[in-house]
Amino acid sequence: MQALKTRRPFLAALNKTLSVRVNSSDTENVEIAENLKSRRDIPGPPNIPIIGQLLQFIMKSKFTDSVKIYNSLYKTYGPIVKVKGNVGSPDMIVLFDVKAIEHVLRSENTMPIRPGFESLAYYRHRHNKTYDPKRLTGLITDHGENWKEFRLKVNSVMLQPKTIKLYTDVLEKVSTDMVRRIKSLRDENNMITKNLDLEMNLWALESIGVVALGTRLNCFDPNLPADSPARKLIQNIHEVFQIPGKLDFGTSMWRWVSTPAFRRAMRLYEEQESLTKNFIDEALKSIEESKKNGAEPSDSEKPILEKLLEIDVHIAHVMASDMLMAGVGTTAHTALATLCLLATNPEKQKKLREEVLNKQTRRLYLKACIKESMRVLPVVTGNARTSTKEYNLLGYKIPKGIMIGLSHQYLSVKEDHYPRPEEFIPERWLVDKHGPLYHGNTHPFVTSPFGFGVRMCIGRRIAELELETFISKVVENFQIGWKGGP
Repeated sequence: MQALKTRRPFLAALNKTLSVRVNSSDTENVEIAENLKSRRDIPGPPNIPIIGQLLQFIMKSKFTDSVKIYNSLYKTYGPIVKVKGNVGSPDMIVLFDVKAIEHVLRSENTMPIRPGFESLAYYRHRHNKTYDPKRLTGLITDHGENWKEFRLKVNSVMLQPKTIKLYTDVLEKVSTDMVRRIKSLRDENNMITKNLDLEMNLWALESIGVVALGTRLNCFDPNLPADSPARKLIQNIHEVFQIPGKLDFGTSMWRWVSTPAFRRAMRLYEEQESLTKNFIDEALKSIEESKKNGAEPSDSEKPILEKLLEIDVHIAHVMASDMLMAGVGTTAHTALATLCLLATNPEKQKKLREEVLNKQTRRLYLKACIKESMRVLPVVTGNARTSTKEYNLLGYKIPKGIMIGLSHQYLSVKEDHYPRPEEFIPERWLVDKHGPLYHGNTHPFVTSPFGFGVRMCIGRRIAELELETFISKVVENFQIGWKGGP
């Protein structure tokens, strides 16, 4: 009962804050016609056992399974579907109409609300601390004015191309080290048959760690002590990845009672915060030492962490944690998906290798390969918003505060939008407008791997540099083959 008493004020405060943010947004309705049908009339699967847990299955299933689920939803119920949430989770309205998706994204106010990460929000706002509605907790967990303030503070640092280029050499070294590790992991048939996904996570963590923490974590070192901060952080990140599926999208009573999964999540978040602080404190000491020795770099040569620390130490800590949370699994997935597609399309791999070996600086085909992999095998099955105003969506009146799922990735593999949609064809991003595969013939909101507008992924430039550096290094060193499914 104590957990119930403890968390209800937070959830009430969070809901009240969310309500205020939604209601204080632009109140001008967009094309709200009379005689619209109620959102309760939106068709969808019945709320019965097993089927009633459909939202959880969508969120946790593989992309190929999700496409089948979405295909069944669309064929059965049409371009707008209501899916019941799990215990404690809201219902979701899923859109399969690209014009309706565009309407939602373009019509939102200057502080769009992207739902998710409730357990992390609880930890940062409330766990072992007094709730303060003005506390900045990060881009993942903040909304409204708090999110806007945080985003404005870090935009100039995270989106500066010159700053991102500072990491070219070190990410090249990380990729070289990963290639060396791949060589050591091969069996007598030159194959890696176990835990390739975990290996990709190690590479992604080592890469983003350089940016977020200002140091190499040495993830590839087999002799890294088990009790070292780096090894602890590697294990922590791996376990933290499992939390959203169990708490935020799974069937769980943590919003009302302190469940074992909830208590474990709080311990993991606390451990990550402590470990991150340890690395940042070490980086801060190193910066201060350099200044004492007269080795302070110019502003254009300062790395991201140093610039964030100059803004605010708390901001630097939170941003580092957000980068670790958002920048490992996503980048690792895209790298592995790209390698898989190159392996199963040897003619594309050959063409990319020629570009890499010719040392072409623009690397247009490499960029196209990565972009095409994000279309064919995306990280997530869609984007989401919590409506900040009233909408007319396909004849239904959608009030404020409703969770709306945007099925970009389902649409991106449909013939209606891309010719030969299930094929890996990087050329579609390079041909001119007269070519039959020209991507510009497709509605621009069909695929959106990095999000849209002010909520676009702030780490996009970093992720692209990591991926381009690693994929080119692998193609340069290996003839990639693949056995089995995606």
